[in-house]
Amino acid sequence: MDLSLKGKTALICGSSQGIGLATAVELSLLGANCILLARNEERLKAALSTLHTGHGQHHSYEIADFSDINEVISVANELAAGKPIHIVINNTGGPASGPILEAETQAFANTFEQHVLCNQVLAQALVPGMITAGYGRIINIISTSVKAPLKNLGVSNTVRWAVASWAKTLANEVAEHGITVNNVLPGSTSTGRLASLFEAGAKKNNTTAEKVAEEAKKEIPMKRFGTPEEVAALAAFLCSPAASYITGTSIAVDGGKTPVM
Repeated sequence: MDLSLKGKTALICGSSQGIGLATAVELSLLGANCILLARNEERLKAALSTLHTGHGQHHSYEIADFSDINEVISVANELAAGKPIHIVINNTGGPASGPILEAETQAFANTFEQHVLCNQVLAQALVPGMITAGYGRIINIISTSVKAPLKNLGVSNTVRWAVASWAKTLANEVAEHGITVNNVLPGSTSTGRLASLFEAGAKKNNTTAEKVAEEAKKEIPMKRFGTPEEVAALAAFLCSPAASYITGTSIAVDGGKTPVM
């Protein structure tokens, strides 16, 4: 099985921590040159030091806040003017939790821009280079809500579906160029995002985050939360030559929790 990414360059969004950073580490292990993209420069510098260089790679970082699309446009244009980017990992934080009827309309607009429009900006800028290079992988880190909506995540559920539809459409358009587009769907994964959701649930129900977490584990067949590394492993495989005939898919990494096939 050919998993080598030696000679390939990957842009990993939201890569200063969590699933994004774990994915960058996996890609560097496979030989990719990694460009980290996030808003916090101090964390980016620390993250950069964790990447592997055993294949003679050169790693770097760019700074952009996905809540400001103009910053993403600027970075995208800068990258497009350089050497081809073969791999793009779209990954950014989700919106606040809450019932859909309680969500402000602006929350939908902001989240749509942060997820769908920023993905579009990067694709428009970087896909031409993938076509020229003859190799392209776009991976969207989304959520299992693409398969079944999650309770108390009204805005997130709505926009994650939009990302999945965007990805499937793009996958069909670029497939003839050998470029694949796939979605990785993390379930309950031990990240800062999950911890914040538990804290919000605890506050709403007058309990503790620890109790909310224990109840959540009971709903997972494996009775534990996933790790960022377990999600990253699938993302890295989908970036490899071995996954060249897999495109337009949404694959859950959730310990069996999602109630649909």
